[in-house]
Amino acid sequence: MPATALYTHNRREEVSEAEWRTRVDLAAAYRLVALFGWDDLVFTHISARVPGVEGQFLINPYGFMFEEITASSLVKVDDRGVKLDDTPFEVNPAGFTIHSAVHAARRDAGCVLHTHSLNGVAVSAQQGGMRPLSQHSIFVLSSLGYHDYEGVALRDDEKPRLVHDLGDKTHLMLRNHGLLTVGRTVADAFLAMYFFETACTIQVRALAGGGECLGIDAAIVATAQQQAAQATRGLGAQLAWPGLLRRLDRRLPGYDA
Repeated sequence: MPATALYTHNRREEVSEAEWRTRVDLAAAYRLVALFGWDDLVFTHISARVPGVEGQFLINPYGFMFEEITASSLVKVDDRGVKLDDTPFEVNPAGFTIHSAVHAARRDAGCVLHTHSLNGVAVSAQQGGMRPLSQHSIFVLSSLGYHDYEGVALRDDEKPRLVHDLGDKTHLMLRNHGLLTVGRTVADAFLAMYFFETACTIQVRALAGGGECLGIDAAIVATAQQQAAQATRGLGAQLAWPGLLRRLDRRLPGYDA
């Protein structure tokens, strides 16, 4: 059953222009995660802060496949997890535990993206974690934290530890669990995850080759953020995001409904 059959009510006229734009970008991010093969059926989550409103954010309706999500089907909740939209769909309780903690602690967290991808989980289970084996990895290593596995993230008492382990970083490796990125915008969080996921994939393949791997000097890793700014001419994620939306328009249209 397509998403349009699951949810046909269009919310565009019910929300501000800023919220609608965020809804469209967030729905696009869900579909891009599916397109890139990072999804885990219905079980991971991406959230975005509602612009200009304190303590409210958008998250996926629990039970939708990521390629089915639309701007209108996203669920708005407050900082206690109470639904603010008139919708029959619930939200993932584990998703709310993780995302509410990050949004509350990080005022710069416009978007939080979490995956359970095969390569991400594989590297999260490796004792050494992320290694400086690729150009992609240096952008991750320059802003990376680790959080030990405590079971499915359902308990509020885990929130302070998760927030502490994230700190002011962009990337968080959830041991034996998956990956998480934080961005000022949806585009920022998605591009950070693209580099995180790609670095993990390269690492898994490099180690699977069986030969000795050549690492990157720590001095190069230390200047990764300056290198990124120069390479993108200061545009950051906004350099790639319009092209990603065009790809979606060709392959998975309808996210902006």
